[in-house]
Amino acid sequence: MNKLFSTLLLLGLISSPVMAKNILDKLTAAPGFEISLFADDVENARQIAVSSRGIVYAGSRKAGNVYALIDHNSDGVADKKIVIAEGLNMPSGLAIKGGDLYVGEVHRIIRFKNIDKHLKNPEYEVFYSDLPSERHHGWKFLRFAPNDELIIPVGVPCNICEEDARFGRIFSLNTDTKEITTLAKGVRNTVGFDFHPSTQMLWFSDNGRDMMGDDIPPDELNRITKEEEHFGFPYVHGGVIVDPEFGEGKNIADYTQPALALGAHVAPLGIHFYTGKQFPDSYKQQLFVAEHGSWNRSKKVGYKVAVATIENAKVTKYTPLITGFMQDETTFGRPVAFAQLNDGSLLVSDDYANVIYRVSYKKN
Repeated sequence: MNKLFSTLLLLGLISSPVMAKNILDKLTAAPGFEISLFADDVENARQIAVSSRGIVYAGSRKAGNVYALIDHNSDGVADKKIVIAEGLNMPSGLAIKGGDLYVGEVHRIIRFKNIDKHLKNPEYEVFYSDLPSERHHGWKFLRFAPNDELIIPVGVPCNICEEDARFGRIFSLNTDTKEITTLAKGVRNTVGFDFHPSTQMLWFSDNGRDMMGDDIPPDELNRITKEEEHFGFPYVHGGVIVDPEFGEGKNIADYTQPALALGAHVAPLGIHFYTGKQFPDSYKQQLFVAEHGSWNRSKKVGYKVAVATIENAKVTKYTPLITGFMQDETTFGRPVAFAQLNDGSLLVSDDYANVIYRVSYKKN
C-alpha cells in the first residue's frame, strides 16, 4: 500500500476494496436483525429511493453519479447496476414521484421522467434551477410531502456565519407553480428528514457547528410544528448554547428546542420512519437514524444506526441498532440514508464502504 493511499484511507477520504468486502464481519446488529449486502461497488452511495417496480436508485456526492440497482429475482441482492447519470454536481439527494426520479444537485433539481422504462437511454430535464450554487453544505436530501410538494434543504455555506434568507432553511416547492415557501429557519445543515406516518409532522436531523471543542454543541433531531419555525442557527445551538460569535443579545427562549440533543459531531444524516410489517411491532412508526460519524473530533463518535422511540411527538428512548462501523478509531463504514423495500426490509447506504446494506428481521 503506497503512502498516499494509506494517508487518504486514514483520513476517511477513500475506502479500501478489502474493507468493503469484509464490512459485514465488523458489524453487529440488535438481536433478531440480520445484515447483508444488497449491493457493493456503489461509489459514494448517499440517498436511496425505491420505485414502484422495486428498482433502487442511489445518489452520490463526491462521485457525481446516479445509479439504478436491479434485483431481478427478488432475493435481496442487486444483480445489475446501471449508471444513469455521471458528472453531476454532488447529486446526493433523490426522490421518486409518479414514476419520475427527481435528483438534487447543489444548484438545481433535475428530473428523469418515467425512469424505470428508460434505463437504457436515460435523459433528464432541469426541473428547478433557482438554488444557490455554493457547494459547502450545498448537497441535498429530497423528499415529497403528503401534499405532493417537494421538500428541499439548503445548508449554510460555512461553519458559522450570519443568517441569510437563502441558506440554513428547509423549503417546500410546489411542483406545479414552482412557488417555494420556507418551512424552517436556523437549520445549519440537514441531510435527512421524514414525515411521521400518523401525525404528518416533519422531523429532521441537523448537524451542529464545528470548532467549539469535542463535546459541544450537540447535533440534533428536530420536528417542525409551525411554518417558518426558527431552530437557532447561528445564534443558539442545541437549544441551550449561545454562540460565542453571533449569540450576543439573543434569547434562548426565542428558538425551538431540539426534540433530541445528540452527541456533538455524531453527524446524523438520513432518518426514516419505519412503516413495514417485517420488523417487530416495537419498531413500527419509529425513527431510524444514520449517524455518519465525526470527522474533526479527537476521539471518533457516531458511526452507527440507531432508533429513536417516539411517543406523543416526544423521543422517549434512543437505542443503537447497528454498530461496528468504527472500531478502535479505525473507520470501516459510514451509514448515510435509508429506503424501505416492499418486503419490509430496510436498505442503508454507506458512502465510505461504497455499499448498500439490507437489514432484515428473522423471527424465531
